[in-house]
Amino acid sequence: MMTRKLLTTTLCIGMAAVSAFQQSSFSSSAAAQSSSSRLSIGKVFGGDNTTKEQQLPKDVKDAISKCRGAVQKALENRLSRMDVEMPVGANFGVEKKKASSSRKRSSLASLTDGGDSSMEGGEEGLTMEKLDTSNRELARLFVEMFQPLGGQHISAVFNDEILADEARKLWSGDLSVECNIVAIDRKGKRSRGGLMGGKKKKKKAKGFASKMAEELEDDGSSGPFNLPKDTEVALFVAPGPKELIAIERICNEVGMGTCVILLNARLSRVEKYASDDARKLFESFEPVWFLGAASQEKSPGCLMHRAYPGKWVLARKPKIGAPKTIAIQDDMFTGDECAEAYATMEVSEIEKTSEKLAMNVAEWFK
Repeated sequence: MMTRKLLTTTLCIGMAAVSAFQQSSFSSSAAAQSSSSRLSIGKVFGGDNTTKEQQLPKDVKDAISKCRGAVQKALENRLSRMDVEMPVGANFGVEKKKASSSRKRSSLASLTDGGDSSMEGGEEGLTMEKLDTSNRELARLFVEMFQPLGGQHISAVFNDEILADEARKLWSGDLSVECNIVAIDRKGKRSRGGLMGGKKKKKKAKGFASKMAEELEDDGSSGPFNLPKDTEVALFVAPGPKELIAIERICNEVGMGTCVILLNARLSRVEKYASDDARKLFESFEPVWFLGAASQEKSPGCLMHRAYPGKWVLARKPKIGAPKTIAIQDDMFTGDECAEAYATMEVSEIEKTSEKLAMNVAEWFK
């Protein structure tokens, strides 16, 4: 059951959206309604949150707006364990607003520029820097969303001190992103491999028992990771298998009264958990927002989407135009379900002609 503290979070997030997202997603009429309808969660965001059909976001701003709405609906329904997943390396443009000020709108395709290679991402390809930037930008958007709670009640949790320090440097002095910026691994060690020009040291493979022991060990100064005192919303940024061990412990310690949100944890790709209890815990996290590539081996050029409390959508991205829905169901699509939907979809002659023309034009400029 939602505690008084989390209920406060639910009410405040609507207020946060007015200030943090009004330029990207609010209509003026919806913003005007917020002050007079604060106790009506649906109206805070404009409208009653009901849609006749699940729609994919049409651009970056729309994706952010819809994601925010899904989180708000989850809080309204008293969920305090959420999973949010954006495309790998998604380009939100948060840290490059001045450079891109001439572009009034960003297309949905720009979310995956330089991102998911399986969806034929950007020309420059994915790098560690782009991946870190994408995850940090998403964290920043969520910190802004919850800002009315007060920075002391929001914790942005990065995997290591290198990532945390970068966020501190970039967010320093910005009142819109006040929060606790902390790291699970406070030793500051991070292997970047060839991406950063260094030689990657070979490490002995560790099992989950070893990872747990390492996470719990006391180094004499800091001890195991804990959330800052008075944290009401914990945003874990792109946690991996090792970090999930720490998150499991934190969830058990803080209880359901603290809202825990996983950002780009990629839980669907985790093959093995430390224990059955850990699996049950992370399977209980509600996928309130998912936008990413479907199995490209089974369904080339397709993506999956889900916005809480809606259904899962499998859509095909043609060479020209917006994604077209080819299947809808209650649960996340498996590879086989993607293949079945892809095999039975219908492509109009107009689409075939347009895509053929697009490929021919692309050939001219090679």
